[in-house]
Amino acid sequence: MMNRIKLIAIAGLALSALPPGSAFAQNADSVPALAGSWTLVRVDNLLPDGTRIHLYGDNPQGMLVFDAHGRYALQMMRGDNRKFASNDRSEATPAEYKAAVTGSNAHFGRYTVNENAHTITFHIDHASFPNWEGTEQIRKIQIDGDTLTYIVPTPTSGAGATGEVQWRRLN
Repeated sequence: MMNRIKLIAIAGLALSALPPGSAFAQNADSVPALAGSWTLVRVDNLLPDGTRIHLYGDNPQGMLVFDAHGRYALQMMRGDNRKFASNDRSEATPAEYKAAVTGSNAHFGRYTVNENAHTITFHIDHASFPNWEGTEQIRKIQIDGDTLTYIVPTPTSGAGATGEVQWRRLN
């Protein structure tokens, strides 16, 4: 019993020594604020001249799920995806493959929240855009009621653009 108490005390001291921004440094209130399922409202690129481009069309579809233990999964895609003519995904045309890749985005991994900086960091384990695998993507975040919006400073498409992604809480 005494060893168990010592272990708990040592673990508590170790956790309190972690630097801000580490996985365990997030405010306990921030995880419940995000935990749950969110549906995609919009995913746009904003150009320097103010033009807004709907990356996944006028009716994007997607889901973002945050669990209470710091894990997440994100999927977004065009709402008007075209079917492959062959009905066999291994037999698509180059144009069909390109449309499928540019019309979707998915990644999953861990997330941390920095309340003071109003940011979320996606610690990406795997992604449909392979260049993001093993990276950390930091996003300015705003939660207003059941609406979550974050800014993508350097989107994977649209040089010079800024991304804006908005989600609505499902539960």
